[in-house]
Amino acid sequence: MSKRRLRADERELWEQVARSTVPMHSKRKKEAPLVAEPEAPAKEKKQPPKREPIPAFKVGSKPRQETRILAPTTPAPRMDAKAFRKLSQGKLEPEGRIDLHGMRVDEAYAELINFILRSHTKGRRLVLVITGKGTGSGPQGPLPYQRGILRRQVPHWLQQNPVAPLVLETRTASLRHGGEGALYVYLRRRR
Repeated sequence: MSKRRLRADERELWEQVARSTVPMHSKRKKEAPLVAEPEAPAKEKKQPPKREPIPAFKVGSKPRQETRILAPTTPAPRMDAKAFRKLSQGKLEPEGRIDLHGMRVDEAYAELINFILRSHTKGRRLVLVITGKGTGSGPQGPLPYQRGILRRQVPHWLQQNPVAPLVLETRTASLRHGGEGALYVYLRRRR
């Protein structure tokens, strides 16, 4: 395992954290200090933004009043931004649609694969796959039953061969086209 060299700002932050800690076992031998990376001469070096010092923390103390809620991360779209924005807003009209309601899993898989292959062959770019929300009643019993098997399985099927190379993007449809019970499938251009 190679030792990583720290930049000056990382070194400063590390030293600040190291000063605020109390050793658990003072009898252990101390590790060799990390060596700061020599700075390469640069023509115009931008200064990193000033960071607030880290407040001292004690076990049992209450957290700061400021809490930051991070938005869930979603994968970056693989399509152009203008088309993605229109797709997210439901302004693009699907060129084809398939309704998988009431089908068994094996029937739905075969129908979906054939539909995607035919749509790509015809040069369609945006198709709508209606899976339904899965609100049917399940078997009564002590074990939990998850509804909406097609709703959960279709995105996985679209990421597998033979259709994965054809699919550019999949997103939940807008309310106008079925909401959570449908998916937009944006296909690659036919070559």
